[in-house]
Amino acid sequence: MEYLDEFLTVAVIHLLAVASPGPDFAMVLRQSLSAGRSAAIWTSVGIGLGILVHVAYALLGLGLIISQSVQIFNIIKMIGAGYLLYIGWKSLRAQPERLVTEADEDMPLRKYTSAQALRIGFLTNVLNPKATLFFLSLFSVIIKPDTPQSVQFVYGLYMSIATGIWFCGLSFVLTQPVVRRGFIHFGHWAERCMGVVLIALGIRLALTSR
Repeated sequence: MEYLDEFLTVAVIHLLAVASPGPDFAMVLRQSLSAGRSAAIWTSVGIGLGILVHVAYALLGLGLIISQSVQIFNIIKMIGAGYLLYIGWKSLRAQPERLVTEADEDMPLRKYTSAQALRIGFLTNVLNPKATLFFLSLFSVIIKPDTPQSVQFVYGLYMSIATGIWFCGLSFVLTQPVVRRGFIHFGHWAERCMGVVLIALGIRLALTSR
């Protein structure tokens, strides 16, 4: 296959990036522990869909404009940081839920519709300027300029699907009964801890330089 070597390089770099801790990982962890499997999986799907936005503007050349414009970069950076701070603040305010019995201990502590959970994951990924710069670097340095856009889109589609599958798998592991039982009675404290992590990530993001 003509572009196999390039695809494998993209796949390895993407795997290393998606597996490293960051806002996406923290959000999936929060959703898994505080809202249950369904919300975590829909959040993971949203993160995967967010990848397509980065791929789209990278293919359209808008990523280069963003990277060269301090103003645009700072706007995206502050919106993303503000969103993480908002979610983190909501998590810090988590309150103890009603007493959970053995019969209903697998019920999620917080309720999200599939659309709400998907939106959380989507915005978490799209509003992360580090993801913007990652895809800009990927499409400008790793992927050759003469690679057809149709092939580049296939790369992007793969990364979107692979990201969704990765975080769905993580959601499945984190919501196993043995893990859930360890957090179910102290879910509000777990969520508050994740709130601290998200706020720290938001502050770090706000202080990120181009």
